[in-house]
Amino acid sequence: MIGLAGCCALASGVAMAQPVRQAQGKQAAQPTAEQLIAKYVRAIGGRAAIEKVRSRVMMGTMDPGGGISLSLELSEKAPDKFLSVVDVPGLGTLKQGFDGTVGWDSTPNQGVQELTGTMLAAVRRNAQFYRWLRMKELFAKLAVSGTAKVGDREAYVMEATPPEGFAETFYFDTATGLLLKRDYKLDSPEGALSFETFYDDYREVDGIQTPYTLRRVGPDNVLILRFTEIKQNVALEDAKFAKPVTP
Repeated sequence: MIGLAGCCALASGVAMAQPVRQAQGKQAAQPTAEQLIAKYVRAIGGRAAIEKVRSRVMMGTMDPGGGISLSLELSEKAPDKFLSVVDVPGLGTLKQGFDGTVGWDSTPNQGVQELTGTMLAAVRRNAQFYRWLRMKELFAKLAVSGTAKVGDREAYVMEATPPEGFAETFYFDTATGLLLKRDYKLDSPEGALSFETFYDDYREVDGIQTPYTLRRVGPDNVLILRFTEIKQNVALEDAKFAKPVTP
């Protein structure tokens, strides 16, 4: 459901997706990207249920390891607004938002900065509230490349190449159709960094299956996001997503 532009180390044993060799003999026909997306949309509740929701607020915690638990709030509003807020004790509040046009970051050390280039392109795609109903518009190419293991689950692998920015890879459970994992890259001063996000603990919220636990594996850290409350069709003012005005 959600494309989080969020962020840190679990011990070994993190479920990594590994290519699976094709077995010899007759194989079932591989689904197309369009069929995978359609199955996922049905698995999470269907188009009608998705389109009934116009906004969402997700509250919980972000665990970067070391016994630290940070409060987290994510707000989304159709068609394309997004805001994440993380409170870090002793540091302050970290925010990232997209108001439909402008993408921005706000940190105590760096202040408010507008996002540009591939970072802006990624946030713009992730902010699309009905992303899974618009995948063919958001990506120039969608292709299924085979199967892989995600933990103990078999998954179809779909490569998605956007008009601008880095390609993404999605892993869908072959049995349920639910999204298990997403691979993507983000720009940084050190160059492109690779990340993996694992989706788990799906629960129904107003007819939509939503993952309550996300694990983001980065180059040198792991973040675990655990949501404790998810509200939909919440009244959210557009001003909430605007870039903060600096003195």
